Amino acid sequence: MFGDLFEEDFSFISNDRCGKGKKSKPRDSEPPAPRDFTNLSGIKNQGGTCYLNSLLQTLLFTPEFREALFSLGPEELGTLGDSNKPDTKVRIIPLQLQRLFAQLLLLDQQAASTTDLTESFGWNSHEEMRQHDVQELNRILFSALETSLVGTSGHDLINRLYHGIVVNQIVCKECKNISERQEDFLDLTVAVKGVAGLEEALWNMYVEEEYFENENLYRCGACDKLVEASKSAKLRKLPPFLTISLLRFNFDFEKCERYKETSCYTFPIQINLRPFCEQTEMDDSEYMYELFSVIIHKGGCYGGHYHVYIRDVDELGNWQLQEEEDRLIEDKALRDTENGEEEEHPLAVLKGILSEEESKQIPVDQLGQKLLEKKGVSWNKKYRKQHGALRKFLQNHPQIFHFSPDENKVGLKEKHKLPFKSHSQGQDLLSPPQKNDLQWNSEKSPMRPRDSSVGCHWFDLNDSKVQPIKEKDIEKQFQGKESAYMLFYRKSQLKRPPEARGNPRYQIPEHLLNEMNAANTELQKERAECDSANNGIDLHLHLSSCYKFHNGALHPSLTWKESVVDLTIDRRKTLGELRQSVFQILESWEGDMILSIAKPLPAGLHLYHILDGDELTLDGIGLADGADIFVWNGKEVGGTKVMTGPDHEPVVVNVLHLAEYNEGGKGQHFTESQHVFSCSTKLGDLRRALAPSGGIILKNSSGPDKEAKNWEVFLEEDMKETVKSVGLTDGCSVLILDSHDQSFVNVSSGNLTAFTYDISWLQVKNFCTTDEEKQVKITATIETVMSDIKMKAIRELQLEEELANDSCLRPVSANGKLLSPVPEDYTVKEAELKMGSLLGLCHGKAPTSTQLFLYFIVGSDQNASSEMEIVVEETASVKECLNLMLEKAGLSGDNWHLRRIDWCYEAGEALSQEDATLKELNVCKGDTLVLTEGKLPPKGFLKIPIWWFKFSSHGGKAHDQVSGLTCKMDALQLCPAGSEDLPECIHTDEDLCYAGSIEIAGEASVEDLKMQVLTLPCFQEQIVPLPSFLRAWTMDSKRPGKLLRNNKQHLNECKLGARVEICIEPLQKEENLGPHELLLRVQMSIPGERDYHDPMDLVWDVSKECTAWALRQRVASHYCLPVDKIEIAKYFPERFEWLPISSWTQQISKRKRKKKQESLQSAPYHLKDGDIIGVKNLLLDDTKDFSTVRDDVGKEKQRQLALEKKKSRKAERLQDHIVTEEKQNIKHRKPEVALSINVGIFR
Repeated sequence: MFGDLFEEDFSFISNDRCGKGKKSKPRDSEPPAPRDFTNLSGIKNQGGTCYLNSLLQTLLFTPEFREALFSLGPEELGTLGDSNKPDTKVRIIPLQLQRLFAQLLLLDQQAASTTDLTESFGWNSHEEMRQHDVQELNRILFSALETSLVGTSGHDLINRLYHGIVVNQIVCKECKNISERQEDFLDLTVAVKGVAGLEEALWNMYVEEEYFENENLYRCGACDKLVEASKSAKLRKLPPFLTISLLRFNFDFEKCERYKETSCYTFPIQINLRPFCEQTEMDDSEYMYELFSVIIHKGGCYGGHYHVYIRDVDELGNWQLQEEEDRLIEDKALRDTENGEEEEHPLAVLKGILSEEESKQIPVDQLGQKLLEKKGVSWNKKYRKQHGALRKFLQNHPQIFHFSPDENKVGLKEKHKLPFKSHSQGQDLLSPPQKNDLQWNSEKSPMRPRDSSVGCHWFDLNDSKVQPIKEKDIEKQFQGKESAYMLFYRKSQLKRPPEARGNPRYQIPEHLLNEMNAANTELQKERAECDSANNGIDLHLHLSSCYKFHNGALHPSLTWKESVVDLTIDRRKTLGELRQSVFQILESWEGDMILSIAKPLPAGLHLYHILDGDELTLDGIGLADGADIFVWNGKEVGGTKVMTGPDHEPVVVNVLHLAEYNEGGKGQHFTESQHVFSCSTKLGDLRRALAPSGGIILKNSSGPDKEAKNWEVFLEEDMKETVKSVGLTDGCSVLILDSHDQSFVNVSSGNLTAFTYDISWLQVKNFCTTDEEKQVKITATIETVMSDIKMKAIRELQLEEELANDSCLRPVSANGKLLSPVPEDYTVKEAELKMGSLLGLCHGKAPTSTQLFLYFIVGSDQNASSEMEIVVEETASVKECLNLMLEKAGLSGDNWHLRRIDWCYEAGEALSQEDATLKELNVCKGDTLVLTEGKLPPKGFLKIPIWWFKFSSHGGKAHDQVSGLTCKMDALQLCPAGSEDLPECIHTDEDLCYAGSIEIAGEASVEDLKMQVLTLPCFQEQIVPLPSFLRAWTMDSKRPGKLLRNNKQHLNECKLGARVEICIEPLQKEENLGPHELLLRVQMSIPGERDYHDPMDLVWDVSKECTAWALRQRVASHYCLPVDKIEIAKYFPERFEWLPISSWTQQISKRKRKKKQESLQSAPYHLKDGDIIGVKNLLLDDTKDFSTVRDDVGKEKQRQLALEKKKSRKAERLQDHIVTEEKQNIKHRKPEVALSINVGIFR
């Protein structure tokens, strides 16, 4: 359906005309192609309007509808020119439909545009791209036309042609009372599923009766009771044109999806509707209908494509099938040959030979041999020049010859095995395959096949494409994915007047005829202009008086623009006409004028062959657009004889010599120069010119466009070869070694062996100027100094020499980033550059070997800060480097420090030693540093953020408030601030607050840490007698992690890390926990409620054992309860779950207790400081459920969060699937949108 999505719009009536011009025009400005041999016009697809195109073609080929529409004049419909005037009623839809029909009938173009018509519908570009149902469009378009024609003589046009009546009757079996109801229709909808064809469907609808009996009775109005009855339907009134819609699309209630019914469904070309009508006494001709249009749908129920088979009732088109064309061509050839035509065609000869063969196929080689035996001349001598190779000729006529699967044998198709006829001289007589020049113009009589009857010609109109088909092709549309969808029948009684036959102008209003005539005239004019423009070629004439010959090539003595004259000429003109045009341009030319093909080469302009044959066309001699032609006398230019032709092409060769000394002081230095030689120059002459005192010539075997690896020596026997024969082309390099340098070469193997390096190239791109980034290749070796490469690049790029003092070479990475500059005193090897690498010539001085080129960014967010560059001495200190970066970034102050970039390109290790040099800290060139805000602590000091618990009074005891802080800390992670579901006793916004940060030495103790914490401003209000009244925890995701239990332990021994945070908890009494004491939070459940009392601290010595039994004993002792009357469980706040710890019945015997028991500090409990232990008193509460309402709320939130993540992942997978399908060009279903046509009010 979207096959012609990008097809251009060429209506040429409402759109702008194509502009004049001598050059070839863009494709979208070319006039449309004329009609093909069928003489019928297609309709362009606007993207998704194939359903509209099929229906419009059907209405066009309904002559009675077309003529009724044309009968409505401007006095009733108005004119399109008045559509924008206020208070004027212009019926735009019928006017645009008239105009479109006139274009389809008369305008000489391959396809018409429906843009103006769809605009009159009120459709936008989205509507034209949507897929719609043609059956729906048929009803909506008829409704829009009826509304548009209200108050005109065509108000009943639709009813008059398409309106019919169906009557539904119910007959009472007792009183014989008949109850009937009439229904109007413009089209009949018939079932497809379970029905063999149209006639069976109509029989089921209008002949079969439905009976009301048993439990399904009918209430009769006359009897006033439930009675048995029969129900039937009949056609009461038949329209002149019967439209039938096939219900191809159904719904599968089991799968809950739509599907297309593709089973076989037959329909006749002619149908008698008498059995289905209420009145049957009329003549048979009143009930006979003939099929004239079949709209076909190809695809599924969610998309596809429409096209239409139409019978040409008025014989407006030229109907000619390919097979018929072949037969007519053969008949013509037979007649021409019988009339004494002398020249025989190879097609006739080959068919004659194959007709005589008994076997169906013979080898192609044997066919050529039989031709030689029969004619006495081979195929190559007689036919190859005109018709090409024999096998190719046979393949170009697939309608006559067929090959075996391996294409080694050939034979005649059955329909071409005609009775063999022989000329009096024994020549086989068959036709040449010449195309039939059928014209679209209706004034010329179309060719008809002999066996076709009048009015039975069918065409397939598929958007822009129109092709003839046979009537039997309709049977192919009975079933399958491509099958009939709508049927259009016309009454057999409807006869067309003789004057309408083959006359597309019949009944078209005069104003539309004039408009189409003017449009055709304009089209012909534009086609002529476009044809001239498309065949126009631009030639560049080089005048000999403006050139001089030196260094093996022609060079302009003036500027290139002044030496060249541009000429535009039609390629179909002859060489003589071109010569005449040149004479007219050069009025002062004297003597002979020779035109030669020229070609600009690196060495200059070179001349090739002379243009000869004034009677030949420019296209025939192969003159292309943009060709260069040299105008001269054919002998000399400026008194110098000029050698022409490909054998004398000038070649530019780069010549390298070893230098006697090297200014850079390192490696081997080469001098480079360019020389021009004719490609016919012998190597011996080249050697004498380049090395008069003798020497060896070496050629780079990798060529100019590859990285050089080897140099080959031209041996003595090669000296007789030419420059061209040994493969020297423009840009090739040769190395000349004088006699004293020949020790470098192993002549026997032909390779350069004494050098420890190879000569190759580096690419240099100009980044100094913004207008053009030109790129050049610089010859170099691994020992070439970078300063020499820079100077060569500046000269090659034709830049100012002063740039050498303020420029540097920077390698370019694979992603285009400029890397750190290369020191100029480095060699290629020391700079670690690969041959063929790309370097950028940039502004700025290159760093020396003792300097570092660094990148730096401000802050750790790379998206918010751009990368900057700086050059510093490697002996500079970190502080000096920091000050330079601050100055370059425009920042100030001493509250900054430097950090390295870590492996994931984030701010990492800080450069804390400000007095250390960059070299000592292993900062290398090209490193990236981060300029981070904040001052670093002194060496050996830690900067630690401190968090503090505030007391929150919620009615508990003082020691309960203190011991309950861990529970509140857990709530910080589990419940967000301000959560309505958080219990009242937990005030997360108040329990934890940021107190500030301290700087403390790593050698300080935990006690020193607590003492320094007390100096923070927010601790001034708290009364803490001693540091032992404080408990210190490390923070882990805003929750307590590790307990710092030993006050005398040094901070360095605690392995705190660089980014540790400490949480301080106040106590009501001193605490000095030993290394084997575990701090737990125990809380007793409230009987009858799913809640707990405030937690209390429980210190448990695990030095002897850390088993479930020991913990149960410790908890029971704490609450003064029997061990067998409690149950305990550990709380996992991140999962809102309680894990019961053993059971009192699982007591361990003394024998088993000797074995090592599993510790609670291992899986699955992993008991540690700060864990919450729930306790149940079985004397008061015998439930085994430890969970609370808060746990239920938390689990529900987690479940909802998991569902949302699952949905999110599913959506991502779906999106990935859609992206994958888009990559595979899979079409997706689009939402179905109701079809509508906007019509004005004309009542």
